[in-house]
Amino acid sequence: MDKARKMDYRKYEIYDFDNSSAFNMSSGYKERSYKTHWHSYGEIILVGPGDTNVFKVNQSTYKLVEGDFVIAWPMEMHAIVDADRKDSLVMQFSNAFLNTLFDLQRIMHIYRNLHVICINTHPELAEKLRKVTMQMRDIFFSGGANRELKCCMLLMEFMLILDEHREELSPELNLNSQNAYEDDVMRRMMMVTDYIKNNLTADDLSQGAMAEMAGISRDYFSRIFKNITGMNYSKWLNMIRMEKATELLSHNNMTLTEVAMYSGFKSIPSFNRVFHDEKGMAPGEYRTLFVEDK
Repeated sequence: MDKARKMDYRKYEIYDFDNSSAFNMSSGYKERSYKTHWHSYGEIILVGPGDTNVFKVNQSTYKLVEGDFVIAWPMEMHAIVDADRKDSLVMQFSNAFLNTLFDLQRIMHIYRNLHVICINTHPELAEKLRKVTMQMRDIFFSGGANRELKCCMLLMEFMLILDEHREELSPELNLNSQNAYEDDVMRRMMMVTDYIKNNLTADDLSQGAMAEMAGISRDYFSRIFKNITGMNYSKWLNMIRMEKATELLSHNNMTLTEVAMYSGFKSIPSFNRVFHDEKGMAPGEYRTLFVEDK
């Protein structure tokens, strides 16, 4: 995740599958571009044919060829600048799916700096991933029974193949950097972030309390947290609360006060302030523009 950028919630993209499925696949788009956006689910693109295939993830722009892969991890800014979308394959996977297994969370952390796999640079790896992707395509578009389960199993195989090629990819992954942590540290941090996501209304979600829960010092927690998530703790916590708030705003039977409370905001003024700072509008205005008009 690009640590320098400010998260822009006006570019947040919501697909229905995000709340009901763990996996989605699509293809056949006529338009050659798609604006800069982000979402809470991950996205993998198998690049299609054509002389021009330009993609952007965070601040980096990539000129790719048929058979290359683009990976946008959850909550990363990305765009299709100019590329074949008719014959490319787009796989989207729920962030909740990644959080189901520690090994998947670990792989996502290790590979968070990897955004492209080029067939000319890593031919054997790209071919292995292409074969798995084609299996997912055949299963998903067949509409058969248990297609989501089967595709998720193949997605895990996709991730395992990446991990098997870790040494080959190590120069691109920065594995020797200070941002690489042992499994025990990652488990502690993931335990804390899972606790927060499931307990947004808890009395004390302060950084000090979470550091104590993780069993490490507050300063070390702060440093690790920023390295792993790309943002400081308070910014990340507001992001998680905002994700919950935007989800709850889709329920028209909930008042704005209830939305604020269940999202973990201690008062309506703080909820309104954070919401406006991040989205450029009030919660009620967002509900009118993006929910009621759907």
